[in-house]
Amino acid sequence: MDRPVWVGAFPRKDKGVVRSLISTALEAGFDQIVLSEADASLQRLGHFSPILLTEDVFMFDDEAIGRLATIRSAKDEPAVRALRGTTKHVVVRTEDWKVIPIENLIAHFQGSGTRLLVEVHDAAEAKLFLETMEVGVDGLFLTPSSPREIPAVRALLESGRLAVTLTRAEVTTIRPLGLGDRVCVDTCSLLRTGEGLLVGNSSSGLFLIHAETIESGYVAARPFRVNAGPVHAYVYLPDGATKYLSELRAGDEVLAVDAEGRARSVIVGRLKIERRPLLLVEAEVAGRRFATIVQNAE
Repeated sequence: MDRPVWVGAFPRKDKGVVRSLISTALEAGFDQIVLSEADASLQRLGHFSPILLTEDVFMFDDEAIGRLATIRSAKDEPAVRALRGTTKHVVVRTEDWKVIPIENLIAHFQGSGTRLLVEVHDAAEAKLFLETMEVGVDGLFLTPSSPREIPAVRALLESGRLAVTLTRAEVTTIRPLGLGDRVCVDTCSLLRTGEGLLVGNSSSGLFLIHAETIESGYVAARPFRVNAGPVHAYVYLPDGATKYLSELRAGDEVLAVDAEGRARSVIVGRLKIERRPLLLVEAEVAGRRFATIVQNAE
């Protein structure tokens, strides 16, 4: 599951600095931006989700979505724990972080329906709290010490994407089928050679379908595209769930995986669904048989 990052763009003497933080956050792909009431007018700067911080309450669309809780000493921890189940998000701020209290809070808030975010100022702090107890906090409230820390946190999140364990299987059957509706997934990213999407007839056995990164004598390379399979097939998502190819929509995220199992989230730009001849591919691993269907193409 992707973890939310709220970027705090708080009042400065120069409003231009606040505008710069907002622009930098948007360029880094963060669209949940926390503003003070004094800067509420800056919501018009771009297409983002403005969250207003009023005293210790986070507001979005006139609805309270979270509470800011400050820990100055161990005596403050019980009050933070009491917020479990009372709000969608608890954002913890402290002047002197110690790992043990956060470990306690991570364990306390798990499974509660309340997401635990912590305030961080740079990528190093973000890395610490995302890895605490191997589970990490649910999200980050980034109040950057420098605008440079915003893209640094984005790079950290990208480097820590889900890794997928791939297993080599023996192909046992390749059989031509008739015509069917196949789906090309055009992403908003340039995929690298070796990358593709995980697709298959069963969510328990998915095939790595390579992107169109290699030119042939018939067609030019289109490295943003994966000729994924028929409309009924499952595709793997960044949160570990699957979805039918036919259910994907522009703006959805799918998981791009390479031959080493390295994975990253990419955005769907569009689908191309066309009637094409198909092939059944069956493979076997450890005595189990799995199948997928692909286009019968050059």
